[in-house]
Amino acid sequence: MMNIQKAAVIGCGFVGASSAFSLMQKGLFSELVLIDANQAKAEGEAMDLSHGRPYTHPMQIYAGTYDDISDCALIVITAGANQKPGETRLDLVHKNVGIFKTIIPEITKRNFEGILLIVANPVDILTYAALKISGYPKERVFGSGTVLDSARFKYLLSEHLNVDSRSVHAYIIGEHGDSELAVWSGANVSGIGVNDFCELRGHYDHEEAMDRIYRQVRDSAYEIIERKGATYYGVAMAVARIAECIVRNEHSVLPVSSLMQGEYGMDDICISVPTIVSQDGAEQVLEIPLNEEEKEKLLQSAKELHEVLAGLDL
Repeated sequence: MMNIQKAAVIGCGFVGASSAFSLMQKGLFSELVLIDANQAKAEGEAMDLSHGRPYTHPMQIYAGTYDDISDCALIVITAGANQKPGETRLDLVHKNVGIFKTIIPEITKRNFEGILLIVANPVDILTYAALKISGYPKERVFGSGTVLDSARFKYLLSEHLNVDSRSVHAYIIGEHGDSELAVWSGANVSGIGVNDFCELRGHYDHEEAMDRIYRQVRDSAYEIIERKGATYYGVAMAVARIAECIVRNEHSVLPVSSLMQGEYGMDDICISVPTIVSQDGAEQVLEIPLNEEEKEKLLQSAKELHEVLAGLDL
């Protein structure tokens, strides 16, 4: 029997541990299993997190094995090699596909019926790998995609316009990586088109601002890695947000990475576009209006991912 209040995090590095912390703060689960190739690391993280339990929600957190996951509603996979300074997310691909070839069969052996949320990078490639290796239905295997990138985009726009970031509605779509694109044509602040809102706030040089903000979003991971070695808090909050949509069956729209089957003219590839996320997983991909330039950039992003996939043995 699947337990909707039970989840597992596989990989207890910076991202996995921060995600566990973020999930604990949300109080979505009553049981959280931590799994790592280094069992002692998983045990240490579980102990550290458990010590804060008197100040948060009742929740059992422990280091476990794959035998503990069969009744989980959600498994978050953050395991993999980290992106080093100067390395792109795609440089990691062979190392991490190899790691997934050992992890995913361990999960499928256990009659797991929940959702696999892929967070390790390059997330689009690894989501596709997890889908192929597991043989699970496409709704049940998806990646954190550009959920974090879109949050970065909203944050930077909100700073530029001096308005609450929760009132900003804007997406980054495509690859979670260098070929991602900002959907400027649909960006708005509480229903007011972004350019109109900019002018209300005294900003008129739209092209310059759009280019600058997009570059800041795209390059922010590199900027953070250069300064502190890794990015983990932002993505941990994105993971908790996605988990919330699943557990609470919200049917929220998030730009997760899931399998395309003809949408936007893309096929047999996992890439991020706005998607309805619920207890069933990545329930429905939405085709949002894009202008010609955005359509072209999205297809170019997909092409770059296809080239990487072609070099893999899946």
